[in-house]
Amino acid sequence: MTYFLEYTIPAASDDAGFEFPYDEINAGSTIPLTQTHAETVHAPDLPARTGIIGATVPEAKLEAEQLITHSRATEAALYFDPSNSLQAGVGTLVATFAEGRGWQDA
Repeated sequence: MTYFLEYTIPAASDDAGFEFPYDEINAGSTIPLTQTHAETVHAPDLPARTGIIGATVPEAKLEAEQLITHSRATEAALYFDPSNSLQAGVGTLVATFAEGRGWQDA
């Protein structure tokens, strides 16, 4: 089964956020900020949608929790999405996670 975890990565406490180049002409390529003349975009946090492998909901939750604990995220949502979409909110919401409260089934 295919699950996806959606979460937000906040900037580290000593950072003001994230910066990355925005260049429609060279979309999809990664260039260090110091080597591009592209417009720079600033974001206070980064939204993420990551594929989670698990045959069952408990297995998916376990793997998702490992990812959450190794990131700066404090909240997340687990979706079942057989279409394998990278679009936010696609699929069936299975459970939500909040630091200190754990998982709550949808």
